[in-house]
Amino acid sequence: MNEKLHIVCPHCRSVNRVPATRLADRPNCGQCHAPLFPGHPISLTGEDFELHASRADIPLVVDFWAPWCGPCRIMAPAFEQAAKMLEPHARLAKVNTEEEQALAARFGIASIPTMIIFRGGREVARQPGALGLQDIVRWVRAHT
Repeated sequence: MNEKLHIVCPHCRSVNRVPATRLADRPNCGQCHAPLFPGHPISLTGEDFELHASRADIPLVVDFWAPWCGPCRIMAPAFEQAAKMLEPHARLAKVNTEEEQALAARFGIASIPTMIIFRGGREVARQPGALGLQDIVRWVRAHT
């Protein structure tokens, strides 16, 4: 049996059904034909967040950050590299708390950066503070 996973396209937002055994084959979206896994974190709005958090069958790892935050800027390159290492088994995304204040408030983001892992629309793990590449990868793999 070949389980099919729902994967949300980061480009056109359509939900694709991808055989689990084909995730590592760099699948493209059936609608817009763009890569389903771009190799870097995607930026999410409140509307995009709902789609990626509730409709996708892979974990969503969100970095809540702000442009003025020094630790956020320091962690950004490591989070970018982590996407290359963790895709296609997790989707990495960033939420700018200045632009998406309602989303930050909904999840009680009190300090930034804060990473949260979501699965099936529910929070499964939270990590406040900046981490390096290996710590990000280790933390995500421990909770997914």
